[in-house]
Parts: sequence; C-alpha cells; structure tokens
Amino acid sequence: MDIAERPATSRALAPADGAEERAVAPAEAPRPAPPVYAALDLGTNNCRLLVARPDRDGGFRVVDSFSRIVRLGEGLAHTGRLGEGAITRAVSALAVCRDKMAARGVTRARLIATEACRQAENGGDFLARVRDETGLDLEVIDRATEARLAAAGCASLADPSAGGVILFDIGGGSSEVVWLERKGGGGPGALAMRAWVSLPVGVVTLAERYGGRKVTTQSFEDMVREVEAMLEAFPERETLAASLSDVHLLGTSGTVTTIAGVHLGLPRYERRLVDGQWMATTDVTRVVESLKEMSYDQRCQNPCIGPDRADLVLAGCAVLEAIRRAFPVARLRVADRGLREGILVEMMREDGAWRRGRGSRRRGGRRS
Repeated sequence: MDIAERPATSRALAPADGAEERAVAPAEAPRPAPPVYAALDLGTNNCRLLVARPDRDGGFRVVDSFSRIVRLGEGLAHTGRLGEGAITRAVSALAVCRDKMAARGVTRARLIATEACRQAENGGDFLARVRDETGLDLEVIDRATEARLAAAGCASLADPSAGGVILFDIGGGSSEVVWLERKGGGGPGALAMRAWVSLPVGVVTLAERYGGRKVTTQSFEDMVREVEAMLEAFPERETLAASLSDVHLLGTSGTVTTIAGVHLGLPRYERRLVDGQWMATTDVTRVVESLKEMSYDQRCQNPCIGPDRADLVLAGCAVLEAIRRAFPVARLRVADRGLREGILVEMMREDGAWRRGRGSRRRGGRRS
C-alpha cells in the first residue's frame, strides 16, 4: 500500500498600487508521511505481529507488536487437519492484528503462515475463512523461505569475529537449522547461507507424540534421538564439523529465550535482557537439566515459562539437545527475534528505506 502525496502549490499576487514588490517564496511541500511496515507470522503455535518504521541508522523502530499462543497445529499430527477450536483461536488473534495494522496506518505488510498451513488438508479452507472474516490474505511460505527470513532477522547478532554461525529456529511444527558463513572468513563482512535443513518436527508435534506434561528421562532421550536422525541429512555436515572451532550457535525460539530467562533468574520475562544474551554450553546443560527435574506444575509456576509453554518447553529442549550433539560448540547466543524481523528487513531493503541514512547498517529493531 502506497501513500500518495499531493504536491503543494503557491501563487504570487500582484502588489497593490504603491506597495513595494517583494518576492514571494513558494510554500514548502509537506514531507511525505514516513512508511510504516508490518510483519505477521502465523506459526503452528504462535501468532505474532511487528509494526515498525525504518530509522536513520540502518535499522528500524518498533511502534507496535502482538503475540498470542493459538496452537493452530493442535492435533494436526494425528488428524492431518486444523481443528475448529484452533481455527477459532487463530482467527481471533488475526483480527487483533488487523485492527493494530489499521490503527498504525501500515503502508506495506507481509503476512505469512508456516508449517501448520503447509501440512493441513484443510489449509486452503482456513486461508479462505481468514480472508472472509478478517480481510487478511495470508501467504503460505515454503521451508527455504522460512530459513532465509530467520537468517535475515537474526544475522546481526552473529559475533563479527566468528567465521560463521549455526542458526536454528525451533518452531511449533518445523525446525530450521542454517549454516551462515562469513564471506572472506573472520572479521567484518556479510554472512551468507552455506547450507540449511528444515526438520518436519517442532515443539507441538513432539509434545503430542511423546507427551509434554510428564516427560521421563527415556521419553526425553527418545525425542533427542528422533531429531538427531533427521539432522543426519544436513548438507555439508562433515565440512561444517571441521569448522566448529570458529562457529557459535545462534538460537531463535521460545525454547532458547525461556532457557535464557531461567538462566538469568528473571522474576518475569524481559526481552531487553534476553535478546543477545550469551550462554556457555555448560550453562545451557545446567538449565536444561533443571527443567527436566521440574514437575509440570513447577514449570507452570516459573515466570519465564508459564502454563502456556509448560507442556512444550521440554520438547524444545530435546530439539536443542540434538542440535548441540550434532554441532558441539562452546557458545550459544540467544535471539528474541526471527521471522518478523527478517520480513521487515527484506521489505525495507527492497524499498530503499535506508539509502539516505549512512549509519551503522544495524539490522536489529528498537522498541519505542
């Protein structure tokens, strides 16, 4: 959506008799309204919206956001279809997103849906219902696009001295693992996707298959082994294994942000303290072990988990553990950002939103 601006006009009037003739400066044209971008990500578990304006430093300022757990993929693994309850929750959340975008005067938006809509037999019917009831036209993206957007949204958190990163995004119905290699080796420079894989498993699918409330040592290990087997298909795995000394993990998902919040002992979750947090592999192990020892009720009461994630967090930890076993590196950086930020970056870059600014080329977002 583009905003059309009508140019201002001016007209010089003839001076009255005897009056001194003076030059009349034309009225200045009003500055065009700054563009407002929106990125919506409807996943298997969450519905998320981010509304932002580009800033002069090569990044963007967030002016509104929304996140709600809708569990769109609930029961999908067993039935192959989106359930009525899940559809109703998702449509309700999408209506909130629509209203927020309208209130903020969004000029360009991209609205994506991921694994649940890719898999469901009634995915097309769901998209039609969303259009009818909310006016929103969702775009079902493929797994390659999902991996690319995750990389675009998180790459700014990569250690500039590292030769590359292993980025992972643990979703509700799929999980993406991406090897980002720094062009020219270490030091400053752009990161490029060297290899990636999308695993057809996430926290919702694993929790439904193995149980999420009561997770035994054996069921946790079974989840890890299932994901480990899938990671055998990662392209250039041997080449990457030889480069692990110069690589760190970069994780984006509710799983890793939860782990970071528990690690920091936060009385309530705070994005500003979690996004960008570094964790040693020993700290990750310690937190995961502590989560495994908690009962379901204890996980519900933890302020960084809560009842909405208490039955999913250990499934996410199992995916993370499989990734750590496949790629044993010393450090993990936590990202509370992902697909939405990647969408915003790509749209703003396409529109040349930063051409006039010659700042640091930062690609993160700031909350206003």
